[in-house]
Amino acid sequence: MTGPAGGGDDPGWLSLARQARIGRLGTRSASGGIDLVPFVFAALDGPGPLGRLVCAVDHKPKRHGRLRRLDNVAAHPEVTVLVDHYEEEWDRLWWVRLRGTGRQAMGDAERAEAIAALVAKYGQYRERPPVGAVLVIELTAVRGWSA
Repeated sequence: MTGPAGGGDDPGWLSLARQARIGRLGTRSASGGIDLVPFVFAALDGPGPLGRLVCAVDHKPKRHGRLRRLDNVAAHPEVTVLVDHYEEEWDRLWWVRLRGTGRQAMGDAERAEAIAALVAKYGQYRERPPVGAVLVIELTAVRGWSA
């Protein structure tokens, strides 16, 4: 995968980000610091022109089912997602930064849509779909860069 040449907010960056297998989710903690965690996600269309990203609490080992990122988003809904690609050949580097507003899924239909998208993207979820909370990020801005 390579992105549009140079940097900016070209729509190609959004397409590239939607295909990424992993991203880093940045949320603001209660103390005002930034918490950054790797996460898997799927992209959904609408409601706005940039669409949504969704992720869910899954079966991977955790201290408990109520993740700090969910508490962070409840208190401070503004989030940032970074997806990137690194290679030793630096002319192939790229990154995409997505900004948005996070919230828990509203209702069974939105939750089911999110889980279906995650199952379709990640084979690991086909045998064991996520059963925990679903985080929805309504995208408000996209910016990217490539070498």
